[in-house]
Amino acid sequence: MADNKWARWARWLVMLLLAAPVLAGCSPSRLFESMRVLEDVQAGAGPSELKEQTPVPACETITYRRNGVSRVADIYRPGGGEPALAGLLLSPGADPDGKDDPRFIAFAETMARARFEVVAPDIPGLRELRVRAADSDHIRDALLMLSERRAKAGDATVGVIAISFATGPTTIALLSPDVKGRAHFMLYIGGYYDLEAVITFFTTGWYRDGGDGALKHREPNSYGKWFFAVSNGDFIDDPDDQALIEWMGRRRLDDPDADLSQAVSRLGPQGRAVYDLLTNTDPDLVPGLLARQPPRVRAEIAALDLKRRDLSGLDARFLLVHGNDDTVIPESQSIAFAAKAPQAELYLLDSMQHVDPKPAGLGDQLSMLSMMYDFLKERDRERPEALDPAGITQLAAKPCRQAAN
Repeated sequence: MADNKWARWARWLVMLLLAAPVLAGCSPSRLFESMRVLEDVQAGAGPSELKEQTPVPACETITYRRNGVSRVADIYRPGGGEPALAGLLLSPGADPDGKDDPRFIAFAETMARARFEVVAPDIPGLRELRVRAADSDHIRDALLMLSERRAKAGDATVGVIAISFATGPTTIALLSPDVKGRAHFMLYIGGYYDLEAVITFFTTGWYRDGGDGALKHREPNSYGKWFFAVSNGDFIDDPDDQALIEWMGRRRLDDPDADLSQAVSRLGPQGRAVYDLLTNTDPDLVPGLLARQPPRVRAEIAALDLKRRDLSGLDARFLLVHGNDDTVIPESQSIAFAAKAPQAELYLLDSMQHVDPKPAGLGDQLSMLSMMYDFLKERDRERPEALDPAGITQLAAKPCRQAAN
């Protein structure tokens, strides 16, 4: 462990020397904290210097209510009675374990060790691999609950982290009048803006470059289209087609080479329309194929499409991280989002691979260090503004079911 420690610090030292012109004027203490936080993120549940030097975060599961609707969330706080410096809403991804996924817990604990009070809402639909515009209601209420907690603590600073397709419902929540002024900085990783363009990419591999608009091709990960099948299958009116499309989606998510021929032969008109979209490879055919989708599928795509929403009212700072090698959502999506959000800074990396990063090169490490420094700088801004009550009532609290430590 000691040898690894010195090797890590030697690597960071070389990087800092190379980055000196970029990082001039930075706070040394925040810079070193940024390095330790990044190391802990990369370590997951494994050992790190941050874990060695900070107590195990505290965690409790709370049930709360707003407007007669009950919600559940996990709350992580710095261990040892240390006060949090800001609040952080951490949106879980589409995963059967949701907020209880060990990787998610490890990340939430890293943020708690970084002196955030972390709220991780339970969003039942995401456990079923369904992304819905209505998920924004869960995120909105969690943000309101967190902002009230922070206001009572004397500093209303609140940030948000959202990954991949969760950036859609999160942005919709941020546009809610109830939330305006309550969330101050966002970290989006591998997010999207234009859903038709995303669907075109994960079915055909073609996308418009975010720089010059040229049409480019990259071999897409099949995860995107079969996730679409699962997420939208229950919007198909025909129950047989609904069951077949969802089965095919889950089957291919488990085994990308699974034989679907028998299921395909049984599809009716609506199921066939979905299947034809997902197996199409010609980008020019996508608009027509989308127009053939079942009505409720089209309606949900429209509801989640951020291109159809006015983002000029977003009053928070956005840090957008995206990989130039993303095979699920191309980097052009974060570039497009950055062009529409009033306060956005873009970090394009070469080694992200959506949410499964490869070993980072020096350039990516410098970009990540700069991003984390800015993220922690936002944490440290004091925002003691008075907030109107959001009508949150806490009903119960109990220890979290599990922790990564």
